[in-house]
Amino acid sequence: MLEFPRWKIVSLSLLLFFGALVSIPSLLPGQMRDYWPSFLPQETVNLGLDLSGGSHILLEADPEDVRAQNMENMEENVRAALRNANPRIEIGNISHENDTLSFLVRDVNKVDAAREEIQRFTNGVGLTGQRDWNVEVRDTTRFVLTPTDAGVDEALDQAMNTATEVIRKRIDEMGTREPTIIRQGDERIVVQVPGLDDPEALKELLGKTAELEFKLVDATADPNNTAAGQANIGSQVFPYAEGAGFDGQNEAVIRLGGIKGDSLTDARQAFDPQTNEPVVTIAFDSEGGRKFAKLSTENVGRRFAIILDGEVISAPSFNEPILGGTAQISGNFTVESANQLAIALRSGALPVELQVVEERTVGPDLGADSIEKGLIAGLIGTVAVLAFMIAVYGRFGVYANIALILNLFLILGIMAMLNATLTLPGIAGFILTVGSAVDANVLINERIREERRAGRRIIQAIEVGYKEASRAIYDANITNVIAAILLFLFGSGPIRGFAVVLLIGICTSVFTAVFVTRMFVAIWLKNKRPKELVI
Repeated sequence: MLEFPRWKIVSLSLLLFFGALVSIPSLLPGQMRDYWPSFLPQETVNLGLDLSGGSHILLEADPEDVRAQNMENMEENVRAALRNANPRIEIGNISHENDTLSFLVRDVNKVDAAREEIQRFTNGVGLTGQRDWNVEVRDTTRFVLTPTDAGVDEALDQAMNTATEVIRKRIDEMGTREPTIIRQGDERIVVQVPGLDDPEALKELLGKTAELEFKLVDATADPNNTAAGQANIGSQVFPYAEGAGFDGQNEAVIRLGGIKGDSLTDARQAFDPQTNEPVVTIAFDSEGGRKFAKLSTENVGRRFAIILDGEVISAPSFNEPILGGTAQISGNFTVESANQLAIALRSGALPVELQVVEERTVGPDLGADSIEKGLIAGLIGTVAVLAFMIAVYGRFGVYANIALILNLFLILGIMAMLNATLTLPGIAGFILTVGSAVDANVLINERIREERRAGRRIIQAIEVGYKEASRAIYDANITNVIAAILLFLFGSGPIRGFAVVLLIGICTSVFTAVFVTRMFVAIWLKNKRPKELVI
């Protein structure tokens, strides 16, 4: 067990050297970091919101918005299903009243067929035994569809879960690292982004629903009625977005049909090859591309409106069929606004509109004080541990101390390579690792003492000490690893930061305490061949 061939010594030495090298940029002050050679590792540990400052935003959704979307989606599904039924089922007298959707089936003999088609769009809600929609038939041919409370609650829960993931994607696209994004209650989402210098850009990006729609312009609409916000039956009026070139004007579009942006697969900021103006190019999936090709083929010469978050950004014409599954959005963009729109579209539309109800900017003063006190605590703890190990175990204590220092470098290096974030609880985990890192060496050294007292020779005592103590070390630390993994999986924000440092620290401390110190001891035994062992 104490045999260490040259290749193993070289490998371990290179690994330790690389870990220390990667950790150095995180230890350098910002100004000195500028002089760090570019060909060396540049990764640094990110500081969390509580250490570096940043933006804290609380977003809130409106449940009524979810109800309205559910109602519109159900109406569109019902229309499409009954229109495509074989034979076709004619309906009429569609109305929305008191949070219900009702319509009349014109042929009484098709009521049962209509019910079967509609039931396909209702689902059970968890284990409640309820469905998300109640379907009733009144007066022989009138269908009344009512969303249940359980169905609305489930729809809101799904919308908020989706919104959380969309927000995470958008923030990641901005290049920020380790944001804290968690749900608060049923209708709110907390967003914390450390080190963000432009909170207004964050608010604008997160507040943008990015719901993109392509709808045909209602060519029969009266311009005066459109200007007054009045639409024909089956149509609706949208205002032009600010900066679109038609400030204060409206556009009437056909309400149902068209294409939604949920079938987008990509969105990028680009430049128009003819005007060199910033635009956004988008790409559809196969189904979306097929629908867009069908829409453009059947409506060559007609205008269509590109609607983003309830505002028309442009209303060009289909000059020819668009068959490639790609399109271009123009609308008096700047490079920055086009890039933000591309990020929002690429990350997906928010399923529900979110309003900023609370905003705080956290300064770095508290973080600087926490870092300073954390460093003082860590330094005092480290010095005390180093002194204790040398006083109690002599040469073996020196080896344990070297392993402890290397362990600290390895933790920082691994965190830097993983782009992990160090938070205030993370500092606590770091200091905890310092205290527990030598536990393994205490077990090993005490076991070696026992073996020497039992009469074993030096090499035998050391070999048995490492072998037997390693079992206890692995058993004890496996339970700690399980606890750290569970903290990371089920915790959030600062708890996850603590778990990351703890998990990395456990793995590196076992590695340095068992393997690195054993290498030092093996080299010492080989070179000195001592006749007495003082430990």
